[in-house]
Amino acid sequence: MVGMIVIIGLIVLMAAVIVGVVGVLGNAGSGHALTDAFSVFGYHVTGSTGTLFLYGIVVGATAVLGLGLLLAGARRTSRRGRAARSELKKSRRETALISQDRDDLIDQRETAAADQAAVAKNDPPPTPAPPAPRT
Repeated sequence: MVGMIVIIGLIVLMAAVIVGVVGVLGNAGSGHALTDAFSVFGYHVTGSTGTLFLYGIVVGATAVLGLGLLLAGARRTSRRGRAARSELKKSRRETALISQDRDDLIDQRETAAADQAAVAKNDPPPTPAPPAPRT
């Protein structure tokens, strides 16, 4: 599936390059000179309509490059966020398991202490030791 998308993308890219080259070459020469004053940021553009079309291609390619970088950065940030959320879930599960183990150990200790107290309570009091013989 991904290979098919790459092939279609290459075909579209080649078609765009061909249209651009034909547009620039087909509108070159004195017959296609710009008749009105045209300026961009104070820079006066002179030449033919083919030259103006070429400038448009350069601006469009720059825009596509910027958009590609923007989307690549967003995709990377999304992947990083997804990995962080996954690690957080894993950490929470581990914390819950450790807390459960701790609670189980506390319950076992309390049960053992209660059992020892019950045994000590039910034992008869110790008999005093007989006095040692005098010599």
